[in-house]
Amino acid sequence: MELELKIKMNDALFLRNPEDSELGKKIIKHSIQLISKNGLEAFTFKKLAEDIGTTEAGIYRYFENKHRLLIYIAAWYWNWVEYRINFQTNNIKDPFKRLQKVIKLLATTVVDDKKTFHVDENLLHQIIIAEGSKAYLTKQVGEDNKHHFFKPYKDLCATIGDIILECNPKYKYPISLSTTIIEMAHLQNFFMNNLPSLTDFGNSKDEKKIVVFLENLVFSSLK
Repeated sequence: MELELKIKMNDALFLRNPEDSELGKKIIKHSIQLISKNGLEAFTFKKLAEDIGTTEAGIYRYFENKHRLLIYIAAWYWNWVEYRINFQTNNIKDPFKRLQKVIKLLATTVVDDKKTFHVDENLLHQIIIAEGSKAYLTKQVGEDNKHHFFKPYKDLCATIGDIILECNPKYKYPISLSTTIIEMAHLQNFFMNNLPSLTDFGNSKDEKKIVVFLENLVFSSLK
């Protein structure tokens, strides 16, 4: 019997917890599939309802709008990434090797986690690369922040920042370097696959080279 991983989410993100019903789980599963396939701009609750085989009104009982749904799946992803980092680095004593592992986890393809039956992490990872910044690059980011919608991202950055300080306790910019690692990993991947002239990895399409680039950038900063 497989165990199912459950992630606690901010109650203010939804009107009704999608984890508590089969329809709610379908909303999460199918929204990830549709956004991954067609992009956020083309995604609507009407199309989602048609894909699931339910009513548009039924979806609005769970989420106010598609932006709130995007924040939900982004926050879910960051919670899951922090869990994954803690799980895979727990037995690594050397902080430099731990940070090296973190960079690899952030900059390479994600394999779907079978413990989360209604979430395809591989597709969600691609959404975060292409659409994730739209969760907070908005006019209402200040109001959303008051509701702690971005706490999972902040917590992840704090976790990485703590590892950075273990590597060099005198380093002055651990959080800034944390966000740089995360955003650069995603940006270089996006450029590599979509705007190859803006990166050095456009020809090879090799994620391993992004990892090497980030390691060079990070560990040079920590000397």
